[in-house]
Amino acid sequence: RPVPRTGRFVAVASAAATRGLPLLTAYCASKAAVAGAIAGVMRESNHAEVQAIGAGAVNQAVKAIVIAKGYLAEEDVHITCVPSFVDVDIDDQERTAIRFLIEPKC
Repeated sequence: RPVPRTGRFVAVASAAATRGLPLLTAYCASKAAVAGAIAGVMRESNHAEVQAIGAGAVNQAVKAIVIAKGYLAEEDVHITCVPSFVDVDIDDQERTAIRFLIEPKC
């Protein structure tokens, strides 16, 4: 997917690639939409991944995860989040993103 040239690319939420679920994208002002997408993917596949590039994107991704946690807690689904670094290629340049793995709490 192309990355907007504004430098304010926010977050990418995706289920496991092996499950073939769609890749969802959001921008700075749409954290509630990302939160809804996270909650929906969690309901459907029992885990989600959120990937963010840049400080603003990471901030919005974390907010979206917290909002999704609230949505899911209303359904008695409790989640954990594990962050990691991942290298991604964008326009033939390697960038470092932060990936958040979201899973049900055991």
